[in-house]
Amino acid sequence: MRAEPVTVQGLPAPGRCTVDPATIGAGDVLVLRALGLGDSLTAVAPLRGVRRMLPDHRIVLAAPEPLGSWLTELGVVDGVLPQSGLVPLPPVRGGHVAVNLHGRGPRSHELLLASGPERLVGFAAREAGHTGPAWRRDEHEVHRWCRLVSEAGGPCGPEDLLLRPHRPAPAGAPVLIHPGAASGSRRWPAPRWREVARALVADGHRVVVTGSPAESGLAAAVVDGVDGAEDRCGTLDLAGLAAAVGESAAVLSTDTGVAHVATALAVPSVVLFGPTPPAWWGPAVDPGLHTVLWRGDPSAPAWGDPHAAELDERLAAVTPDEVLAAARSQLAAASRT
Repeated sequence: MRAEPVTVQGLPAPGRCTVDPATIGAGDVLVLRALGLGDSLTAVAPLRGVRRMLPDHRIVLAAPEPLGSWLTELGVVDGVLPQSGLVPLPPVRGGHVAVNLHGRGPRSHELLLASGPERLVGFAAREAGHTGPAWRRDEHEVHRWCRLVSEAGGPCGPEDLLLRPHRPAPAGAPVLIHPGAASGSRRWPAPRWREVARALVADGHRVVVTGSPAESGLAAAVVDGVDGAEDRCGTLDLAGLAAAVGESAAVLSTDTGVAHVATALAVPSVVLFGPTPPAWWGPAVDPGLHTVLWRGDPSAPAWGDPHAAELDERLAAVTPDEVLAAARSQLAAASRT
């Protein structure tokens, strides 16, 4: 199933798209996904399924305001109820449909049930007194939520992740390197990124390094001594970052939100995985556009902690030569299109 087209020319900036909670009631769908950038983008596909399930309802996303507003501007949802994490929802009228895309419950279920919905769509959680499909641990994040919504009556699939079709990068488009991640276990060392950046510049490519203001030291270490590498860390808001990704020849990163932006915008990427297997969080569409590098054992009963402070051993095992080879392959393929 192909996603409905969404206009992303210019990739709109987050706007004032907040919804007054007192107006949420019958005729609305309240969807909980109060998580970060990557989580929000993996929810685009099931959110489109929710739209198909209840096409005449207003869809309100309970999520961090910048992310929810951005998805509203893109037409994925109709408004945002600012929410960060599992904190109580503000009072609403009730009688709406609630959809839990946040977790398996019981806490997330209980938050939504407290809002007085007419119906709750969520995975089975005996502690919350809710019946539904069984949660599966060993399942890709996108497939998991699409399964939930599809079984509820809203068909959707990984192809619904796309915010635009693939298109060739403009001439002279840079390679975007995003070295940061929320935890140390998913941060590949800066000297290795610098080695990759230096080699790509020597190949004749422009390199742009991005990150949050808190990652300025990391970005500075990556571009240090690399003439031709541009440090744009801390200069881009959400829409600006998405625009930079959309205008890139390729995106190189670890398993973090920017990788999901590249997937959504059909931009070639190389994604380095460590504590979490790509079978759970890797690109779920356009396999030819995205290369994943992972040194884990798919048959292992467990892997690392994605929230740990220390570099994961599987990520540490990925070499600059591997990343360069994958990046060069993606860039060469893109130049032939």
